Amino acid sequence: MPIGSHLTEDHRIIAIGDIHGCIQTLKGLLYSIGLRPEDQLVFLGDIIDRGPSSRETVEHILELQDTFSCHFIAGNHELMLLEALDTGRPDAWIRNGGMETIDSYGGIPPTELPKPHLDLFRKCKPYMETEHWFFAHGGLDPDISIENGIRLQSPEDFSWQRAHMRREYLERNQYLWEKTLICGHTPVSVPVMLERLIAIDTGCVHRERPHLGTLSAVILPERRIVQQKNIEPYP
Repeated sequence: MPIGSHLTEDHRIIAIGDIHGCIQTLKGLLYSIGLRPEDQLVFLGDIIDRGPSSRETVEHILELQDTFSCHFIAGNHELMLLEALDTGRPDAWIRNGGMETIDSYGGIPPTELPKPHLDLFRKCKPYMETEHWFFAHGGLDPDISIENGIRLQSPEDFSWQRAHMRREYLERNQYLWEKTLICGHTPVSVPVMLERLIAIDTGCVHRERPHLGTLSAVILPERRIVQQKNIEPYP
């Protein structure tokens, strides 16, 4: 199915958090979910970088499109890679996990990555929405409506936003959004499940850190969380 094909609430939506090149963990998560042919997969960004198998992860996700409706949100790591390509200055990307991605492609420069992979990165959207759900990698300004957020935030802001994850906002739980935000980006020890916020980056690639090292997904509309501990074969 084409990247960015229509996202609907007529069938299950499965949003998947930050994978970061952890292919075996992703496969384990998808097995645990028990995918159905009509399922819609929303990848919330940061598919690549830091983990050991970015190339294999992208290849597997491209293969999933043969069976499932797949949708891709731009993570800050995809944006850093694209900026490296567009400016010819990869230092910031490499410092933030890009070196592991280069290694997974056999050490080739980012300009020589396979065209289908680059096409996927460039077609990632800053956000997607349905009647009841709003999907972004980073998130939204917590003090304004979604309508105003779309009008005022730059496309990149949706990939980098973290303000809504501050303790005072989580404790107050009074977001001004008209829909429920589904996001990743900010690692949490357990998924955040509030009326207007579901945050599912549980730090898959950071298994050396206490209480992290898990890949999470949420199945909508039932708001069911499915998780897989990091099982990558690296130290």
